[in-house]
Amino acid sequence: MSQSAKDVQLQELKDMIAQLNNTIRTQSKTIDAMTSMLAEKDQRLAELTEELRLLRQKLFGSSKERSAKLANSDQINMLAELGLEPAPDSELVDAEFIEVKAHKKAKKSKATFDEQFEGLEVRQVVVDTLSDEDKTCPNCGTKMKPIGTECIRRDVVHVKPEMYVIEYIATTYECPKCKDTEDPQFIKDEGAPPRLLDHSYLTPSLAAWVFYQKFALAVPYYRLEKSFEELGAKINRTTMASWSVDCNDLYFRPMTEFFHRKILERMFIMMDETPIQVLKEPDKTPESKSYVWLMRTGDDGLPPIVYYQYSPTRSEDTAVDLTAGIAPGTYVMCDGFSGYNKLKDIKRCTCYAHIRRYFYEAIPKGHGNDIAEPAVQGVMYCNKLFEYERRYAERGYRPETRMKRRLKDEKSVVEAFIAWADKQNVSGNGKFAKAVTYLRNRREYLMTYLEDGRCSLSNNWSENSVRPITVGRKNWLFSTSVDGANASMGIYTIVEMASLYGLSRYKYIEYLLEHRPSMDMSDDELEHFAPWDPDVQAACAKSGK
Repeated sequence: MSQSAKDVQLQELKDMIAQLNNTIRTQSKTIDAMTSMLAEKDQRLAELTEELRLLRQKLFGSSKERSAKLANSDQINMLAELGLEPAPDSELVDAEFIEVKAHKKAKKSKATFDEQFEGLEVRQVVVDTLSDEDKTCPNCGTKMKPIGTECIRRDVVHVKPEMYVIEYIATTYECPKCKDTEDPQFIKDEGAPPRLLDHSYLTPSLAAWVFYQKFALAVPYYRLEKSFEELGAKINRTTMASWSVDCNDLYFRPMTEFFHRKILERMFIMMDETPIQVLKEPDKTPESKSYVWLMRTGDDGLPPIVYYQYSPTRSEDTAVDLTAGIAPGTYVMCDGFSGYNKLKDIKRCTCYAHIRRYFYEAIPKGHGNDIAEPAVQGVMYCNKLFEYERRYAERGYRPETRMKRRLKDEKSVVEAFIAWADKQNVSGNGKFAKAVTYLRNRREYLMTYLEDGRCSLSNNWSENSVRPITVGRKNWLFSTSVDGANASMGIYTIVEMASLYGLSRYKYIEYLLEHRPSMDMSDDELEHFAPWDPDVQAACAKSGK
């Protein structure tokens, strides 16, 4: 082979090697990209698996965020390193209080018959089944005389709701002297009580029953329609919905706006929001979300008040409008929703129950008692704060004392919690990363509650007040119109105010419809219709009180 042919062959081999190297490099990049994609998919699969586990836990498991159990001395030493070692009870005792030693809680006994039905009327039925022959003495044949009675059995009877029609009969009178003249005189008795709604047969008792069933017991209108049919009445769901709108505008709105004004006068406010669906909203599809906003008073020792308001959006402007008029420096407890960031001149508190929930949901399955697990440590920091709060409540600490104790006991725990969070190296969208990020984003609000003993550690009161809405929407699913949504929130406010004061919800609704507060009344007048008024409490007490 000539030299030139060898050179050509060598060049071809070099070109082939270069092509192979290029192919290898390309394939290596492809492999790296595929490896990265597989890693991302594995991470996403792990996240979805964890979310599925969490959903199953929420649906079928216990909802209690339990503390980890200490298994050995190493775990106890780790608690000390984290600043979470248990504090002795002696550190919590003030000279002005006498601590009652803890006792083992006895198992609750089954309720007696009298305890179960203490609120019911008792009607006695005299048993008289003995014949005259049975009442004759078998020894001497003398007729026996009654010497006493005793109860031999007790039954509970239920009478279904009763409906009937009232006809107001008016008598017409004439003058017997003038009846044959050119100017006969007549007069008719028009003394029937005024209607609840113009041109409507609705009465306070019927309206109260409808609203109680719908808003207190979460019975949808279509089911109420069927129940009325069984009683012999044909009242369609559209009519009932119309009643709620009209009664709210005329009689409930004066009270709910009064409650709102009273909340704005307070220095401790709690807020929350939850989605609902409204089918017919301007410029929105039926599937889009609307919102219920909640305001309520905090643990300030004054009469509790709750208020619901419908809003087509979750916009921060709604939060601003709801709080317009509050005093500068008011403490506002809310969750981490950014819509509250626009509130000015307030002292914002953060909810440690939300923080704890994030960490609790980040605990890997089967590691709930492993305090070496970072998510468990996050839960334990929160649990320690709640444990202090529980002890303060048991000892009946006044707000001033509670503030002093918090500064002594809890401030160092919060500082340690923040320092611990800063040391966590997190990335991605995992549950633990979200929990740490959520905590870090609340940094400037974590210690606000330490400033005043009337501030709360969590927003649980608000969540409890939102629960009737969340339970109700599972049954009635949606509101048809904006007017209906506004009416629903007004009646929910009335129902939950009755609940806060232990009143009969049905009786309080009926009481307001009978006495008919109006927008023309002053706040001093509306005060007499509030659930804390003694006359209202007497009139609307539950049966048996």
